[in-house]
Amino acid sequence: MRVLGVDPGLTRCGVGVVDSARGRRAELVAVGVIRTDPELSVDLRLLRIAERLDAWFDEHVPDVVAVERVFAQHNVGTVMGTAQAAGIAMVGAAKRGVPVALHTPSEVKAAVTGSGRAGKEQVQRMVAGILGLAEPPKPADAADALALAICHLWRPAGALQGGERHELTAAQRAWAAAEHAAKGRRAPR
Repeated sequence: MRVLGVDPGLTRCGVGVVDSARGRRAELVAVGVIRTDPELSVDLRLLRIAERLDAWFDEHVPDVVAVERVFAQHNVGTVMGTAQAAGIAMVGAAKRGVPVALHTPSEVKAAVTGSGRAGKEQVQRMVAGILGLAEPPKPADAADALALAICHLWRPAGALQGGERHELTAAQRAWAAAEHAAKGRRAPR
């Protein structure tokens, strides 16, 4: 399975692509940050993000897109820009029929570090270790995008949006079946 992780942001939008590998491993395909100029109007900044995300979709052809679930922060302006960038990523996926999964920041941190309260540096170090990188990905937005993708590879059940519209991949079905069997329930189809 190939996952495109998106850490949404209006000024810096982290993007990372990972492939699943044997033994519950992940392999780095690509990582980067889409930057926009704060001096531009919001509509032009969103257009820039949409254009660059389209290029990532076309180049890497993901099976699923993992986007950070936007949560309320104290700074409403930051929340708005983050939500707008997340929406652009979700629309880009929907245009291509690619399922979208939303993961909370604490879920992502827990998946890659074992603690939902891990700091940015710890996430960066763990992402580097998981992917076998010599150095942690920088900036933190890039590492967060990779962490989102890794989280989805390891915890896909129940995160997909769109309900009946999207079918689970074979890997997601196997993961869901194993999770449900461990909990003594039947897996969804």
